Amino acid sequence: MRELSLNILDIVENSVKAEAKIVYIDVIAKDNVLTISIKDDGKGMSEEFLSRVTDPYTTTRTTRKVGMGLPFLKMEAEMAGGTFDIRSKLGEGTTVTTTFAIDHIDRPPLGDLGETMSILISNGDEVDYVLHFVFNETDFVFDTRELKEQLDGVPMDEPEVLLFIKNYIRENTPHGGLL
Repeated sequence: MRELSLNILDIVENSVKAEAKIVYIDVIAKDNVLTISIKDDGKGMSEEFLSRVTDPYTTTRTTRKVGMGLPFLKMEAEMAGGTFDIRSKLGEGTTVTTTFAIDHIDRPPLGDLGETMSILISNGDEVDYVLHFVFNETDFVFDTRELKEQLDGVPMDEPEVLLFIKNYIRENTPHGGLL
């Protein structure tokens, strides 16, 4: 994928399909390492499936016989001097963690986290999201549970709310969340 935020979108959509109720997204840029971690409380995976999950021919999709999201993310991380790790336990959830050398020529750009989060929230599902973004002196947390309290019954997928979310994340992350 051209931007890491699209990888985040893909992984989080898998979390939603796995019936996660909360998804934690950590994006931490520190000491020339960009770490992206996505953790959910969904169904999780069996050890057998987990051992094959980075094989493109291992997928739960019924519309096609290949799943390229995790294999491509693993390849992108390794090509950019980083690492890929996935841990999962049935009934407890899954955590995907990747690292990238920030200054590596092959590291894809982070992309637009504000746009990614607004797309996820626009699905109208009952999943809560916690985005934690750390870059230099910035330590920003966006939590949909807190926003829902403030909205007092206004749906999160209203166009005005989605625009607010996108702009709020862009304004509170260096470079608009683009790295």
